Order: sequence, then structure tokens, then C-alpha cells
Amino acid sequence: MKKPLMLTNTLSGKKELFEPRNPNSVLMYVCGVTPYDEAHIGHGRCYVTFDVLFRLLQQLEYEVTYARNFTDVDDKLLNRAEKELGDRMRFGEVAQHYIDSFTDDMEKLNCMKPTVEPRVTQVIPDIIRFVQGLIDKGHAYAVDGDVYYAVRSFPDYGKLSRRTLDDLQVGARVEVNDKKHDPLDFALWKGEPAGSFWHSPWGYGRPGWHIECSAMASKFLGAHIDIHGGGMDLIFPHHENEIAQSEGLFGPRFARCWVHNAFVQVNKEKMSKSLNNFFTLKQVFEQFDPMVVRYYYLNHNYTNPLDFSFEGLQVAEKNYRRLCAFFDETCSADEFNQSPTASLMIDKLCDDLNGAALFGVLFEKWDELKNNEQERSAVKALFQDLMGLTLLPLPEQQVEITPEIQALLDAREKARQERDWKKSDELRDQLRQLGIEVQDRKA
Repeated sequence: MKKPLMLTNTLSGKKELFEPRNPNSVLMYVCGVTPYDEAHIGHGRCYVTFDVLFRLLQQLEYEVTYARNFTDVDDKLLNRAEKELGDRMRFGEVAQHYIDSFTDDMEKLNCMKPTVEPRVTQVIPDIIRFVQGLIDKGHAYAVDGDVYYAVRSFPDYGKLSRRTLDDLQVGARVEVNDKKHDPLDFALWKGEPAGSFWHSPWGYGRPGWHIECSAMASKFLGAHIDIHGGGMDLIFPHHENEIAQSEGLFGPRFARCWVHNAFVQVNKEKMSKSLNNFFTLKQVFEQFDPMVVRYYYLNHNYTNPLDFSFEGLQVAEKNYRRLCAFFDETCSADEFNQSPTASLMIDKLCDDLNGAALFGVLFEKWDELKNNEQERSAVKALFQDLMGLTLLPLPEQQVEITPEIQALLDAREKARQERDWKKSDELRDQLRQLGIEVQDRKA
């Protein structure tokens, strides 16, 4: 069913009607992970968001080609290989390990596989041709085995992030690099010792980060695409540089709509290992079913920061268990195209992927759906097919009381007896993070 779809377009800075270049098909590229470590809860939010968009576009009867890449050669990967294996050239082993782990996490979150999942190492000849094309057009230059993009050769630079060249020049951290013609220029190709990595017209080397996505998008989707997505942290410089590269070679407009999901925060702070508030998906899955995590993401609009908490997941788990009981095995999932309730829910989702509003329709019509088996079956099918929620009953979780947990329980009881409420609350929060819910009683 064709319905109008509204999306927040970072390029225009507003919510607007999505109109693909071809009225019957959509080309969507989403920046994937650099597989040098485990996927974290920010990755989970990003890829659940675009999984729902992928499902919705197909429901709206578009033929969708969805590309999500792996950046399997990168400084972080080389450093990880050097640290763990003692040889930076074994980066491929590190990449494969974390690609397998990421794939497992996405399967647990019930994310559909993209149409294509290219790897940088598989498209090196395409990247070299792309870089040469930019040199031929006067947008890039080679110096001693490196190739740089000449930012000032692209007048529209900054249009996505709304930054001017003058602002960037003032804020530029000028590195010790005499090769660059301008401190704003960025690397397209990085020279390496002879015989290492890949041979190119400029000598042996490897691609820079930004050129990789431009080359993969053009190879697997085309010179101009409909949707480009990723996390907000990629707007500058990565996506800004992609525009400069792709439009520098092929002309405007590289992507019609730029969709970015907001950050995941923990206690209002950016997630960071140094702040000890960094959680991988696997760590979270140890305490919560992946469907609870997916449900948690879907209840928060992708354009707003998500303040992650284990308490929030506990609430989500209770609500998700309620959903599973409501749509139990006696409720057979059915087609939802002719369902008025499902149609209303899709309308909410077409308004900038507003999952919270979609669930709001369910709770408004809860009593009505109880008594209408056909509508309830249609809504169940919508949740499974469009929202990616399996609605399978969750096993009852039995938390083992380890010596560490018992020590925290004892310390909290002692703090309450001493009426040290601040310490008691801190210990309660620690217990919740370990999956232990404690009841506050009057001391």
C-alpha cells in the first residue's frame, strides 16, 4: 500500500515528504561498523532504526536495495591487530572475528539482512578508480604516495553539517603535515611501505576512511541514491566528506534524504569506556532478551537522544511480556493490509518512524482488540513483520545470587538500618544493573 512517508532530512533540517528518484524503487545506504570491537548499544539503536525503515519501505511497495558496509581496513583495526596478534597486517583476522560477532548480534535483534553487505577490502580497485577520477576532475592531488581531497575545490562543502569553510579554518587543528595544500584537506589514499596493502598509481597504500563509503555506494547502488543513513556522529566529517567526494565525481545530488539517528546516552552523558558507562549488546543480552532491547529502542523516536538505563529496560520487559501474553499462541498472525487498526498504526510509523505513537494506538484500542480476533491477529502480524518483534513468550529469568550480589544486598540493608539513604540508593542502582530488583521498605 502506497502511503506518504515523512522523514527528517538532515540536509534540509526538517521533516519532509520522502520522494525517491524512481517512484517504484529505493536505493538506501547505511554506514556499517568498523569491526575492531564488539557492537554496543548505540550500534543496536542505529541498525534497528534502519531495519524498521527497510521493512516499512517494502510494506509501502517499494523495491528496496539496502546496502550496509563493513569497514574492514582502518587505523583502529590495524592497531587492534598489532596489540592482540603482534602484526598489523593480520587485521583481516580481527575484522572477521568481529564481523561474525556483529552478525550474531543483528540476528538476535531480528534485523533483516541488508540486500548487500560490501567490505572495503573487496572493492579496492573501485576505490582506486574513484580516487583517480577525483584527481582527473581537479578535486584531489597526489603527494609522495598520499592522495588528498582539495576541500576548497568543492564550493558546497559544509552544506550537510551547516559549517562554513571559514568556521572550519578557524577551528582546524593544523597537524604537522607539510604535504597538504590546505589543513582542511583530507586523505583519500594513505601511502604505505612498498609491498604492503595494495598497489596503486601512487604507490602501495590503503584507502582513507571517507572514500570507502562513496565508492561502495556507487558500485552497489549507483552514483545517486535515495537515502543515506547512519548515526549523528557521522554527519561531520564522514558524511560531509562523502558528499564532497561523490558529488565531486558524479555531480549533485548524491543522496536525496539524509537520515541520522540520535546518540545513546547513559545518565545524560555520552557513552564512554572512560566513564565506565559503556555497554556492548552482548553484555545487555546477558540480562535482557534481545526482543526486549528491540522493543525498548522502538519506543523512542530515533531523532531524539536515548537515555539508556537498565531501569528503562526493566519497564520495557514488563510491557513486552504483556504484549506477548496479549498476542499469545492462540492468536494466529494474519495479513494486516485490510485492517483499520493496522492501517492507523502504519500511518503513525510513516510519520518519521514514530514507533511510540504506533504503540500508543495499540494501548488506546487494547479493550477493543480483546474482543475482535480478526483485528488482533492483524495487529500481531504487523508487529512481527513490520516492527520485527517475534512476540514469543519470554522465559522467566532466574538471577543467581552470587557472593558479589549478596555482599551488595547486605551492604544496602546495613545502609538502610543506619538511615544512610544516599548510599542505599546507590547500592540499589548497582543491584538493578545486575538484574536484581529490590523493594524499598520502611526502616
